[in-house]
Amino acid sequence: MQDFIRSIESEFKNNSNLKNAIAQKQYMKNKFEFFGIKAPKRREIQKPFLIKAYLPPKSELEKIVKTLWQKPQRELYYFVQEFTQKYIKQLEKEDIELLEYLIVNKSWWDTVDFIAVNLVGEYFKKYPQQRDDYIKKWLQSGNIWLQRTSLIFQLKYKTEIDIKLLTNSVQHLLGTKEFFINKAIGWILREYSKTNPDWVLEFVNKTALSNLSRREAIRLIK
Repeated sequence: MQDFIRSIESEFKNNSNLKNAIAQKQYMKNKFEFFGIKAPKRREIQKPFLIKAYLPPKSELEKIVKTLWQKPQRELYYFVQEFTQKYIKQLEKEDIELLEYLIVNKSWWDTVDFIAVNLVGEYFKKYPQQRDDYIKKWLQSGNIWLQRTSLIFQLKYKTEIDIKLLTNSVQHLLGTKEFFINKAIGWILREYSKTNPDWVLEFVNKTALSNLSRREAIRLIK
């Protein structure tokens, strides 16, 4: 396990680019450090570490994830997300705690959105009995990243989206001035409008959404 962690970190360090790192840090409002590796190159570097036959056993997942998540460079977080996705079919009921850890630590949209849609969304399909209690908890948490996750985890659900849950989640967060929440409300409604535009338009017309949410929600509706 330690060899795995050292190897991926070493590969990223060996491909660092200071000029890129400065630009990436500025783009992320100077909140995080970077190696300066652009996404195509990062995926090339990490590809051998994500080959199914060479993945560490599931029992080591949490330790690897949390160790790399404590490192300063953001590229390691992007790797961790895609690494965790490789175990999606092996996730156990208690792994929701690990996903929650990733949401609330070193939080920003670039990690939370991937976690919400690709990890949490799939987890709740596997363990639907966990969903309502956690969504209620997250909505009431006051943590904007847990709340954003509550809104967008259904982003890829299409016809399987739970309209009642979506409605309750949006209504719970109405009136917020938080950009990332209002943007997420608009985003999930816009995505659902690809499947059910009539419902989205009716919902928008009868709900006191922020201007941002409303604008995003109906963007694709002609």
